[in-house]
Amino acid sequence: MAFGSHARHFAGRPVVDVPADGPLPTVDGPVSWRIAHWHFDEETTENALSEEFRDAFDRFVAQAGPSVESLVVGSWGYAAFHRAPIAQLCAAAPRLPALRALFLGDITVEECEVSWMRVGDVSALLTAYPRLEVLRVRGGEAFAFSPVRHARLRELVVESGGLPREFVGAVLDSDLPALTDLELWLGTSDYGGDAQVTDLAPLLAGERFPQLCRLGLCNSEIADDLARALASAPVVPRLRRLDLSMGTLGDEGAAALLAGQPLTHLAELDLSHHYLAEETAASLVAALPGVRVDVSDPQEPDEYDGESYRYTAVSE
Repeated sequence: MAFGSHARHFAGRPVVDVPADGPLPTVDGPVSWRIAHWHFDEETTENALSEEFRDAFDRFVAQAGPSVESLVVGSWGYAAFHRAPIAQLCAAAPRLPALRALFLGDITVEECEVSWMRVGDVSALLTAYPRLEVLRVRGGEAFAFSPVRHARLRELVVESGGLPREFVGAVLDSDLPALTDLELWLGTSDYGGDAQVTDLAPLLAGERFPQLCRLGLCNSEIADDLARALASAPVVPRLRRLDLSMGTLGDEGAAALLAGQPLTHLAELDLSHHYLAEETAASLVAALPGVRVDVSDPQEPDEYDGESYRYTAVSE
C-alpha cells in the first residue's frame, strides 16, 4: 500500500479543495477544506518554508478563516525540501477560531514519499489550538512530538513508515483526558520505527488516557509481539475497537490473541493486511461471532536465501 490518493473525507465531512485563485466554491453543508500547493524547485534552500504555499494559505484564511471548522493540509511545496508550515498554522490560530479538526500531511506518494516528508514537532499545533478535537498527522523526516496537555482532543492519528520511540513516548507522556481514539502507525526500523512493546507499557497497562475506547497500533513490523502483549493487556477490556492492521501479523500473533483474554466485547477487530494462514483467519472470525473481524488483504511472505520476509503496508 502507498498513499495513492488524497483524502476524500475527513472528520466526517467531504473534503473540498481550495482553488489556486479566485473565490471559494459554494458548498452545501459542513466540509473539510483542503489547502495545498505542490511545486519542485531544485534551488530550494533545504528546510525552508515554501513562499508559494505561505501565500496560498494566507489568501485562504483571509477568505474563510472565521468559518473554517475542519482543515486538510496537503503539499507545502515539495515536502522533502520544504518544512511543514507548522509555525504558520500556529500563527494563524487567532484567525481560525472555529477550527476543530486538522489533518497535516495529506500527500500522495507521487508528491513525496512519506519517509522524506519534513514535518517537525506537531505538538505545537495542540498548544496553538486548545479547542482542537481531531488531529491527524503524517510524516517521516524530523517527525517529532513533545509532551503536551490538551483538554479537548478526542482523536489523534499519527501516520508514518517508521515512528521513533521518542515520538511514542512523548505521546504517552501527554495529558489528554478527553482522548477516545488513538492510532499510531509504528512502521519499521528501516525507517526509524524503533518503538518496542516495552515503550508502550503505560498504554497497554491502561494507565494513560482514561476515556480511550479505540486503539490502533498499525503498520507495525512487531505485530506478533503486540498481539502477544494485548492478549493480557489491562487496556483491552475497555476498548470497543482494536486495530492491528497494515502490519506483519502472522499465525503466532493470532494464536496469542485467541488464547488470551476474551475479545467478545469488541465491536471491531481490524487485522487487515496480514500474514495469516487461511485456516487461522477463519478461526479468528469463528471465535468472535459478534465482532466485526476484518481479515481482508492477506499477504504472502517473500522467501529469499532460506529466509522469510514480511512487510508492513507503508514504509518508505
